[in-house]
Amino acid sequence: MDLGIEGKKALLCASNAGLGLACAKAIAAEGADVVINGRNREKTEDAAAIVSEVATGNVTCVAADISTEEGRAALLKACPAPDILLNNNAGPKPKLFLETVRTDWVETCNANYLTPILIVHSVLPSMIERGFGRIVNITSAMVTTPRPHQTLSSGARAALTGSLKALSFEVAKHNVTINNMLPERFDTERQHQLAKAAMKRDGIGYEAARRAQIESIAAKRMGNPEEFGATFAFICSTHAGFISGMNFHLDGGSYPALI
Repeated sequence: MDLGIEGKKALLCASNAGLGLACAKAIAAEGADVVINGRNREKTEDAAAIVSEVATGNVTCVAADISTEEGRAALLKACPAPDILLNNNAGPKPKLFLETVRTDWVETCNANYLTPILIVHSVLPSMIERGFGRIVNITSAMVTTPRPHQTLSSGARAALTGSLKALSFEVAKHNVTINNMLPERFDTERQHQLAKAAMKRDGIGYEAARRAQIESIAAKRMGNPEEFGATFAFICSTHAGFISGMNFHLDGGSYPALI
């Protein structure tokens, strides 16, 4: 299937590893011009080289912390008018509510709510003018199925979901879609971090923590990041113009509710 995104410009936040990198590879292979982003320059350049191996368009890398005003400015200077925007950023460390302090909430809200909101605010006018835009946010299964140790993530990402859901009604007439991808247990570095947190929290070994992760998924396996990237590519395609304001659970069939 031709996704119709050859030559489209894609700005991909936090895309030098994990699910962000999988998204970059997927649309680069479809001919999109992609901007790879990450905090560490060497790691970001390495990621750009990996993407270049499958890309048929241009690949640019921007080493910047998008949680800062300077970092966002550098990213938007490289691609001020993207057709495709991937909002992604590192999630907060798992903490129970009473373990959190004020700075945890401030940092999480800045990284996982305010930062993507400000980037959308910057790129949206050009999408409306061109009559094409695909905004996709990597949030979390914690938005719809919160857990006690993820109050930080649930709060900030649910706020982002609500704000951009409201916006989605306004921009749909301009062929600008806004959707969210809610991953659960994809085999990335994030899951290793969560396993280590579970070791400390539950007093178990690493292998037991990893087994518990797998057992929590209905499919009884971790997700492959390439599966995530392929879904992202379709959501960004010309075929997906009638899909907006949606939460896509990518969780091996584990979401427990009807709606």
